[in-house]
Parts: sequence; structure tokens; C-alpha cells
Amino acid sequence: MGAHVPAEPKSSDVSSGAEIEIGEGVATTGRRGFAALALGSVGVVFGDIATSPLYALREALAHSRPVGPPHIAVLGVVSLILWTLTLVVTVKYIFFLMRADNKGEGGPVALMALAQRALGRPSGGLFMLGIVGVSLFYGDGIITPAFSVLSAVEGLKDAPHLGLAPYVLPIAAGILVALFMVQARGTRSVAALFGPVMTLWLLTLAALGLWHIKDDWSVLRAINPYWAARFLIENGYVGFVILGSVFLAVTGAEALYADMGHFGKKPIRAAWFGLVFPCLALNYLGQGALVLHHGHARVNPFFEMVPHFAYWPVLILATAAAVIASQAVISGAFSMTRQAVQLGLLPRIDIKRTSETQSGQIFVPAVNGIMIVGVLVLLVVFQSSHRLASAYGVAVTGTMFISTVLAYVVARHMWRWNGFQLAALLIPILSLDSVFLASNLLKIADGAWLPLACGAGSVIVMWTWSRGVRILTDKTRADSLPLADLCKMLSKRPPFRTAGTAMFLTANPDLAPVALMHNLKHNKVLHTRNVILTIETAETPTVKDCDRVRIEPINDDFKRVILTYGFMESPNVPKSLTKCRALGLKFDIMSTSFFMGRRSIVPDARSGMPLWQDHLFIFLMKNAANPTDFFKIPPGRAVELGTQVTV
Repeated sequence: MGAHVPAEPKSSDVSSGAEIEIGEGVATTGRRGFAALALGSVGVVFGDIATSPLYALREALAHSRPVGPPHIAVLGVVSLILWTLTLVVTVKYIFFLMRADNKGEGGPVALMALAQRALGRPSGGLFMLGIVGVSLFYGDGIITPAFSVLSAVEGLKDAPHLGLAPYVLPIAAGILVALFMVQARGTRSVAALFGPVMTLWLLTLAALGLWHIKDDWSVLRAINPYWAARFLIENGYVGFVILGSVFLAVTGAEALYADMGHFGKKPIRAAWFGLVFPCLALNYLGQGALVLHHGHARVNPFFEMVPHFAYWPVLILATAAAVIASQAVISGAFSMTRQAVQLGLLPRIDIKRTSETQSGQIFVPAVNGIMIVGVLVLLVVFQSSHRLASAYGVAVTGTMFISTVLAYVVARHMWRWNGFQLAALLIPILSLDSVFLASNLLKIADGAWLPLACGAGSVIVMWTWSRGVRILTDKTRADSLPLADLCKMLSKRPPFRTAGTAMFLTANPDLAPVALMHNLKHNKVLHTRNVILTIETAETPTVKDCDRVRIEPINDDFKRVILTYGFMESPNVPKSLTKCRALGLKFDIMSTSFFMGRRSIVPDARSGMPLWQDHLFIFLMKNAANPTDFFKIPPGRAVELGTQVTV
């Protein structure tokens, strides 16, 4: 059955409210709603960026070997971080990429669908870029929880008079295991705390930064990009290598775009300019001033900033912020999986709702299990956040580069930008992405191979699945009878009739479904009412209720029903079919049987794919979620009829 799966709107009711203009005369509830969205975005969208002060400056300084006086390295690195935040987050994402929204949604999948629509025709190149972008997201999703939590818990090493260094790894592992175990219960009960906790964390960052800027006021010179340029020029290749560590300061920037549909553009922009960016800038300046004043602080500048009386509260708050950042990545992986399944990049996967009111609250057991195993392996292999830093960043830079390329297609073919406009904005952005990507690729031998290997595995799986489905679809089309021809045959030789309604699920509504042909061949019976049911995926995140159902009469025996879902919606077939009554088609679940074709796949090296891909595709088919569960069809109303196909 070629129908693909949706993913529900991340929060359609929320994102719609995100676009409210705030001005004179707007109701107080509107202002409060906007403030709530901005606060919520702080907890979800900015979690990764907000925890970057734990490690970004430390890692950049650890790799710096300045040619001139020591203060050149400190000013240069701080300036690089500040201007990377400005150019990558503010210019690229806040001002440019957030314009390229697919009905309010962002991220690799949404942008790929938008670029395909802008081009006006299917493109294998854009499709492959989308696959690579999703795959790199998975690679980054495994590293981020391990890196963020371990960076925070490593503060125990410097905890006064306790000697907890040997317990850092077990404690981090325990926190991560607990985090993944609670995913099945959902996060609704604690999600309301994410925004306030991250806001408190950011204000703490700002306070610590302000407290230490006075250690050496000369650090304010880092605001001038001259120091960043001078550092790169004087250090040459070493400066280029350090850019890979500087990039750690913006590794969560892709979440700004991917989670745009949760909160809307304006609340995210308000949160960035009003809270997140100022707090991060102050903290990095404070860390720089501390290192200028006390050179030994460069070993771990963040925790060196914390006064003894506040050490434990800040350590606990840092751990909570890291857990929240990890939760955002895990939820993003669940959402990305749902979108990938809906667009046919992955087979049907068991997706569970963890909230009856919030459509974005989902749990994907298979992805959760893979991620927890991957995270624990990372902890065992790398042992410290310093070593993990070498693996962190390359997947994010790859995703960012792909997003820019897809955005170029949108700007060129949908926005109709001229050559000057494209060159003025996209050439600098692509150049910046390329430099950061190349710098991070230098870390492959030190661990950056890991997210690339994870991404490569995901690419192979998605490429095999999409290719196998296409081969099956082509073979089904070649071996099938046109529905119009079948109707003529049945009118000449009517079969035996039985009461009730039969719905035959098929990917191609113009061909006679396999289940229908088998039912006629073996049972020699046709129901009183017969519906050819097709489930389609739109190129938009959601579909309005008025556009959900289309009914097309074929003849007295057959009707064609097409259900359309957005790529961020989860299909509920019985619920959608209740809308048929208003369109003249009576639907009663208790008198309806759903007929589905089940394929038995046989590998054949001469049939279209190499033998190893055949076996992988068969494995994916066998482990795909049951269609009755996936489409919410009651098992007692489903009938499966099988056929054998070679791939």
C-alpha cells in the first residue's frame, strides 16, 4: 500500500497565534499570548545555543596557539564567537531563512518540499539533499544529548572539596538514561517549566558575564570585528582549525528554523534579540575578561566564573538547562521521523501520542531506543566533553549548508530574486557555511567521523526504502488492471453481491487495487458499496478540514475517496471518513470492511536493486508498522489479502 504517513502539526493552534501583530489596540490576551510564545521558544528553540557557553570558548582557546601576545588569542576568539552569532544566527536564520517557510514550518524536510514546489517539478537532486539533511540531523541528535549533559555534569570536577571527578561519567549516563526512559510518558507535565528554567539560566549567564567584564574592560574591544580578522590572518591554518571550535557557539541555530512552526517567526525573533543574544554576548565577554585577567581560567572558563557560594545552584541549573536542550533535540528527532515517514523516506513506524490535546507531543519507540544506545556508546568511547567536541559540529554545518542550497532554489524560483540579490546575500552565506564545514571536516580523524557514519547509514536506509517503494509501485502499475476496464468487465458479468461497504486502500486510485482483484478472484463477491480509498501527502505541513476529503463518483458500484494530509499530520482514517457524510457518502464503521494488500517480497538481483539492497528493503518492509495501527483502522474491520512481488 503506497500511502505514506503524516506527522501532525507541531502545534497548529500555537503557530497560528504566533503571527499576531503586537501594537496599540491589541487585546491584553494577545500580548500575553505573544509573551507566552516567546517564553516557550526560549525553552525549546534556544536550548542548544543557550548551553554553548559551557564549552565553546573553552574548546576554541584550547586549540589556539597565538602568534603574538596572549591577549590577541582571547580577543580574537571572543570576537569570532560574537560575530559568528551575529552572521549565522541573526543574518542567516533570523533575517533570511525564516522567510523560507512552508506554511509556517521550517527544517530540512519542509524546505525540501518547498524547494520542490518552487522548482515546479520533481528533482532527484533536491530529494537527495533532503535525505542527507535529515540524516545529518539524526547524527547530530545522538551527539547533542551526550555532549550537553556531560559538559554540565563535568562541573562536578571543580566542585569544592568533594572529589567527585570519578563519578562524572556514571552520573551523566544516569541522567541520560532517565531522560530517555521518561519519553514514553510525554513531557507535557514538565514542558511548562522549560521556558522559565532556560530564562533563569540565560539571566544567570548575563549576570556572571557582567560580574566578570570588570576584570578586564579591554575585552569590550572584541565587539570590533577587527580582532577576529586579525586573529585569523595572523594564525593562518591554526585560525582556520579553530573555527571548528568557534562554531560550537551556534550549533543549535538550525533549531531556530526547524522549530519555527511551534512558535512563529515574531516570538522567536523577539526572544533572540530581547533575551538570548544579549545574555550570550555578555557571558562570552565575561569569560574573555576573566581569561585576560587570570590566564589559568582558560582551562574551563565558565565554571571559573562561578563564585563559590553560587557554585552548586549554578551547576544544578546548568544540568537542568542541558537536559532541556537534550529534550528539544530528542523531540525534534521524533518530529523529523514523522515527517520523513509521511514523505516516503522511511517505512511506517510506530508513532504514539503522549498527549490528547497537544498534537506535537509524540513518542517514537524505535528512534528512542536507537538514540539511547548511541548516546551510551558515545559516553563509553569518548569519556569527556573535550573529546566529544571533536565529533560535534560537522553534522550541523552539513545541515546548514544544505539548508542554504535549498533556500537558494526557493529564492531563485519562488521569490524571483535577480542575480544581484542572490549574489549579495547567498554568496557570503554559502562561503561562510563552506568555511565552517571545511573546518569541521578537519576533525574527522578525531571523532567527526561518527555523525557522518550515522548520517551515511540513514542515507542508505532512506535511499533504499524510497527506491524500493518506487520499484514496487512501477511493478504494481505494470501488472495492474485499470479501474475503468474492471468496471466494464463487472457490468457485463456482475459478481455475487453482499451487504455492507468495502473500502480498498491503494496508492494509485486509477488502478484496480490488488485487494479488490484478489477478493473477486478468490471470494467471487462484490459489496453493495465499494470505495477506492487513497491517502495522499500534501507539500504543506497541514491541510484544512475542508480540503481533507474528496469524493469522485466512478459508477453505481464504485466511488473514489481521496484523503489528504499534510506532511506533519498523523492520519486517522476513520475520523476523516466521518466527513464523508456531509459530502453524500454514508459511512458507518460497523458495516465497513477495509481491504488492504500485503506484499510478500522476494529478492532478485536482476529486478532493479543490488541484492544487498533487496535484503535491506525486505527487512524494512517486515519491520514496518502494521497499516491498521498506523492509519487508526480498527483491527476487527480490516482484511489483508497478499501477493508476491520481486524487487
